[in-house]
Amino acid sequence: MTKQESFKERIRSRMEKSGERYNAARRMLIEQSKGRKSSPSNWVAEPEHSEETIKANTGRGWDEWTKLLDAWSAERKGHTAIATHLREEHGVDGWWSQSVTVGYERIKGLRLKYQGLDGTFTANKSKTIPADATAVREMLVSEKDRKALFPGFETELRSRKDANTLRIGIGGGVALIYLEPLVDGRTKVTIAHEKLESTEDVELWKKYWSEWLTALGAS
Repeated sequence: MTKQESFKERIRSRMEKSGERYNAARRMLIEQSKGRKSSPSNWVAEPEHSEETIKANTGRGWDEWTKLLDAWSAERKGHTAIATHLREEHGVDGWWSQSVTVGYERIKGLRLKYQGLDGTFTANKSKTIPADATAVREMLVSEKDRKALFPGFETELRSRKDANTLRIGIGGGVALIYLEPLVDGRTKVTIAHEKLESTEDVELWKKYWSEWLTALGAS
């Protein structure tokens, strides 16, 4: 199989799994390959964890896992089946079975960086700020205060006001905001902005949330 035929096969495989049209699937695979420096030539994208980290925690490196999973025809099995196979057949514990699965999916072009199982993307950010958790929550659940907190954006509270994690619709996605009060009076704010459309959106929103958290801590 030529390189061109191999790439077209990866496009078709991605189309089957993601439901994307040919051009969209092709564009996303090309995007994955940009900036790759030291990956093996048959990798579509770098896994999140390094070779050293994955080998130290699972007993095998990426090449070994890729060969084992390829031999099992993992590309056709799906995320849940791969993770279950790793746990039951190879003794990889729950968290690391997920990490190997996600890494394999990225190596094979089945998943982009920041991409979830539904094909959308998530931007994550957290910061400990000098603010009271109760006061921050009250601002987030108040429609009037949210306008001041998020100038230029329409927002919608999509969870109960007393939910452990607040869900706020913003920017075409949903921000999950968890507030953890600390003993010194500060608050650790953890944000997962879900349902974004691309890796570019993730980078933009990671920058936005970083600046937002800094401003919130200074207010």
